[in-house]
Amino acid sequence: MKGWTCRGVSFRYPESATLAVDSVTLDVPAGACTAVLGPNGSGKSTLLRLLLGTLAPAAGEVELDGRPVARWERPEIARAVGVVPQGEEAAFPMSVRELVAMGRYPHLGPWRREGDADRRAVENAMRRCDVLGLAHRPVSTLSGGERQRARVARALAQEPAALALDEPTAALDVSHEMAIFELLRELGRAGTTVLLVTHNLNLAARYADRLVLLDRGAVAAAGAPAEVLTRETVERVYGWPVRIGRHEGPGPDEGAPQVIPLAGEACAQMAHEREEHHAA
Repeated sequence: MKGWTCRGVSFRYPESATLAVDSVTLDVPAGACTAVLGPNGSGKSTLLRLLLGTLAPAAGEVELDGRPVARWERPEIARAVGVVPQGEEAAFPMSVRELVAMGRYPHLGPWRREGDADRRAVENAMRRCDVLGLAHRPVSTLSGGERQRARVARALAQEPAALALDEPTAALDVSHEMAIFELLRELGRAGTTVLLVTHNLNLAARYADRLVLLDRGAVAAAGAPAEVLTRETVERVYGWPVRIGRHEGPGPDEGAPQVIPLAGEACAQMAHEREEHHAA
């Protein structure tokens, strides 16, 4: 799979006076991990839906694997891309194992029963997301973090060429959050195209190969973490004073940029400078 490309893509919700996504041009390379960052309301989830073809752009074009997303049949995309949405609720009672096994549906269809390969895929996905011990638990009894790990396992059970995840570590504790980021990096290095939306700047910088930073629907910066997470860019987009440090390691993420929000007098100084700028 060649990954995603979009050129000059814009989208506006019918009830809004402003564009949710504004003339976005970017590449999501195959076989790598790309993280989409930005403040609340910057267009991250909307951009993800445009890339998946669940929203149609008002302008521009989105391609997946070199073909316009609009020309993909939905079953084709379902087999090629595993999706972990944000804030999903189960439509009917089911066990964790049944939820994860839904990832095999694009391959099985409505009538074919699970085979050995399907069962192996489900068990392997559950093990990798640390939910194997929860297999028989009703989904409704899970904590938010456990439920999120089960959703990621469902996407992995699909054995897709690409993964698209919207806040995949929301509600996870530190150990499981780190385990999911470790898994995503491992999958990217093994050839899976990984695209994730996240608010966690520092983990994105440590684990993603490429960052896309959105600001009010437009691309504020894109590239390697050190190119995107500069003090000037982060302060401009987030409106808060920061210091950019480097991850001390040890490990493969040694030297990755780390955003440190400042407090106290630095905040007051930045607010004062803003007032002076607007007055001028």
